Amino acid sequence: MVHYATVATCTLNQWALDFTGNYERIRASIIQAKAAGAKLRIGPELEIPGYGCYDHFLERDTVQHSWEVLGKLLEDRELDGILIDTGMPVLHRDTRFNCRVLILNGSIVLIRPKMHLANDGNYRELRWFSPWTRYAETEQMVLPRFIAKITGQRSVTLGDALISTEDACIGVELCEELFTPQSPHIPMSLDGAEIIINSSGSHHELRKLKRRVELIREATLKCGGIYLYANQKGCDGDRLYYDGSSMILVNGEVLAIGEQFGISDVEVTVATVDLGAVRSFRAAISSRSMQAVRATRYSRVIADISLSAELINFDHSVRPTDPIEVRYHSPAEEVNLGPACWLWDYLRRSQQGGFFLPLSGGIDSCSSAIMVHSMCRLVVEACKRGDQQTIRDVRRCIGENKAGIEYMPQSPQELAGLLFHTCYMGTQNSSKETRSRARKLAQAIGSYHIDLDMDSVVLAIVSLFTLVMGATPKYATQGGTNAENLALQNIQSRLRMLLAYLFASLLPWIRGLHSRSLLVLGSANVDECLRGYFTKYDSSSADLNPIGSISKSDLRRYIAFAKDHMDLPVLAEFLDATPSAELVPYSEDYMQSDEVEMGMSYEELRVFGRLRKIEGCGPHSMFTQLLHIWGDDMTPEMIAEKVKRFFYFYSINRHKMTTITPAYHAETYSPDDNRFDMRQFLYNSNWSWQFQSIDKMVARIKQREP
Repeated sequence: MVHYATVATCTLNQWALDFTGNYERIRASIIQAKAAGAKLRIGPELEIPGYGCYDHFLERDTVQHSWEVLGKLLEDRELDGILIDTGMPVLHRDTRFNCRVLILNGSIVLIRPKMHLANDGNYRELRWFSPWTRYAETEQMVLPRFIAKITGQRSVTLGDALISTEDACIGVELCEELFTPQSPHIPMSLDGAEIIINSSGSHHELRKLKRRVELIREATLKCGGIYLYANQKGCDGDRLYYDGSSMILVNGEVLAIGEQFGISDVEVTVATVDLGAVRSFRAAISSRSMQAVRATRYSRVIADISLSAELINFDHSVRPTDPIEVRYHSPAEEVNLGPACWLWDYLRRSQQGGFFLPLSGGIDSCSSAIMVHSMCRLVVEACKRGDQQTIRDVRRCIGENKAGIEYMPQSPQELAGLLFHTCYMGTQNSSKETRSRARKLAQAIGSYHIDLDMDSVVLAIVSLFTLVMGATPKYATQGGTNAENLALQNIQSRLRMLLAYLFASLLPWIRGLHSRSLLVLGSANVDECLRGYFTKYDSSSADLNPIGSISKSDLRRYIAFAKDHMDLPVLAEFLDATPSAELVPYSEDYMQSDEVEMGMSYEELRVFGRLRKIEGCGPHSMFTQLLHIWGDDMTPEMIAEKVKRFFYFYSINRHKMTTITPAYHAETYSPDDNRFDMRQFLYNSNWSWQFQSIDKMVARIKQREP
């Protein structure tokens, strides 16, 4: 007998606590899934309140409003005829759970709490939820009275159970559970669940998607079965970008996958699957059948629906969806698309009028500018496709601009001219090369560009100090002390921040655009943040930093990619330039260089960062690791000196992380304070015990040398 079932997995751009918008997007996705003939629809994790509510999950209002949204879905008869999986927080026996709620024809079929909570890296689910630890067990939950009136049910099944339809069995797995060693999909599959559904709130990190796909591929290849994975997409209110890629797999093959990056609010991925193929696949594996005989037995709840058509109504034109090859973006493409989508979500949802970026002529601020250019490209493409939500958002951002309410952007450069403002803030220490690069880049991407010199403002600050203290500080190249040299550099950096916010507030007024301010963008990369190689409250301080978790090496690869794929030949000049802050006078004997001043290269910083955060290394273990990594090119003494230098500057500058600009999260060694990187900011920078242990090890190595 033929059992072809059409199923849908939905990618939604939800927004934390936007119950109205979240409901509308959920409903739209269900209607689209029904129109495509699907009988099963799943959505992202916690899609009703939004995944990023964080401590708002501790509020009774969040749970209450989630039930209210669920009530609207249950009352809606247009949503009948399809098994709907949605997500929300549920309070049961005074304990809060992260749950999937499966509904059908106005009734609740099952409430399935999450069993393994994500609680590392960016995730703190144990702060807000408790795990359901009773494997394959259920109990009855009494429904809120207003929900009971809608459904006619006084209580429903809550717990770890399977769902039996007329022709299939469905198991529920939630996000982190896929990544655990004892994933629920294994016992569920052994007990006859042909379909596993997984609703996720998985964020983007560089090079991460392939791991996710391979985990699901391996699960269905080993266990056999159909796997539906749904994920959120976009910025729902924080540093993370959820990168979609909702997918449907059968027996180890990918049938369909949604886009990883995009600015649409609702995306429905549909495939027709063959339930019979799953049964044949499993029955052909003898060892699997022997394990299934003694597998854990789950209780089953009944869903009165058939996912496949009855034989009498079988449409012979319907065929199972053919497998596809998954295309993975290169890291440079990910850098190009992820922050661009994140920036657009933040801009349209913050109701501000655009962006302002101090454009220095260096590769970091250049990268931030190109990300905004990429954003403009995505927005223009969406408008030309007729995406009504994007068109409305563009017009809202433009505001009372003379282009009018019917405005439609014709090119990224035209849109940038209205939304993106750049400024070169020069001093007597700035070079004509950086000024020229900034101007050429602004022309190429269409930003509204300002070129100014701020020496008079710097001189006014120094003159005030001289008047009060009776002494004039000098640069080191002019015979000044290190304290004088740093103070004079920091004056320039911090004044740039003040000017950035002044211009961001008043430029829209000057241009007669609208009354809203601009969001100030920063441009400090993850390696500089790790080392603390920036001035506190300087031009790296901003409203948003799109490159704050991206390494210098990845940024260079990104600019090389953008040069070729965006037809921006001016970027070649940025790739050839030596990174320099240009804060001290140039002389024939001295030219300021970032890597020289830091005493380490950006690539070395990247290694330090990964060993510190990902490998969990302190000074001693980092030294031992680097003996193997760098031992062919450096002596133990040189490696020891580099490790000590890194930890010294890391520790004395760690306080800067407490004020760092919120940055797009893209790397697992981000030093983002109190969010991703839970470390103190007051250190004993001598590291006496740790550094002595390194010295002892160096001495032992020297004794063994011939």
